[in-house]
Amino acid sequence: MRRRLAALAGLVLALAVLAPLGGCGKKGPPSPPGPPEKVIYPKVYPTI
Repeated sequence: MRRRLAALAGLVLALAVLAPLGGCGKKGPPSPPGPPEKVIYPKVYPTI
């Protein structure tokens, strides 16, 4: 029982630490996919 609780606590801690890092590595503002000259319908992407 104690091992299961420790494993669950470790999982919750790992998720709490790693979840905010999901947005790391993105550089610059969001842009539509594909080459800029072929974007037919440009739109504003949220920065959240």
